[in-house]
Amino acid sequence: MTLDATLGGLFLSGLISSTLLPGGSEALFGWMLNEGEHAVLPMFLAVTIGNTLGGIITFLMGVLVAKRYPLRALEKPEHLRAQRWIEKYGPFTLLLSWLPVVGDPLCFIAGWLRGHFWLAALMIMLGKAARYLALVLLIS
Repeated sequence: MTLDATLGGLFLSGLISSTLLPGGSEALFGWMLNEGEHAVLPMFLAVTIGNTLGGIITFLMGVLVAKRYPLRALEKPEHLRAQRWIEKYGPFTLLLSWLPVVGDPLCFIAGWLRGHFWLAALMIMLGKAARYLALVLLIS
């Protein structure tokens, strides 16, 4: 496997696992870190950029749904929890977008509530990067 394929795979893994689809970018990234065959920084950047882009896509999905259903109440418990957090703490809640179960709904609800795009993107990126940095520090 070439480094380009490795980085592309990490990017796609990060992207897919940060949308409303299930994924396991942490496991792949952790395994690759443990193998030690590739430079850490390019892998960190690939998985972080992919995961951030996935969170932004989920945010934009929320924006699109808000155009069709602007007043519809949220029904899933994790969506209601995410909505309360965002309404209480604002875009800083998106620093937690890496969390399992509630992370993706946080991004979606922030878009649905018409949060500030650039601030949301920054908070998503910082949260995602912190998670992968923690993995680097734990495994390397």
